[in-house]
Amino acid sequence: MSQEQRMDETVDRHLDITAETCPMTFVRTRLALDRMRPGQVLQVLMKGEEPRRNVPRTATEQGHVVLELVELEGGLARLSLRKGPA
Repeated sequence: MSQEQRMDETVDRHLDITAETCPMTFVRTRLALDRMRPGQVLQVLMKGEEPRRNVPRTATEQGHVVLELVELEGGLARLSLRKGPA
């Protein structure tokens, strides 16, 4: 089993923000995290340099943990976040 398959099994929720622009990229991410329990994993699909920089940084500032950020084809990136304590 690959690392990617193992990671996908632990994902509790998926969010696609590829059509969003800042600041909505993190607003949508935060709303998704707010609906989750501490310890759950959110996987976010995003596009563009600004979300790649800002979403992980802002999530960390709010107490969440960046598990991985994977660059994908076509300018996409997949970010996995573990929701921090309430």
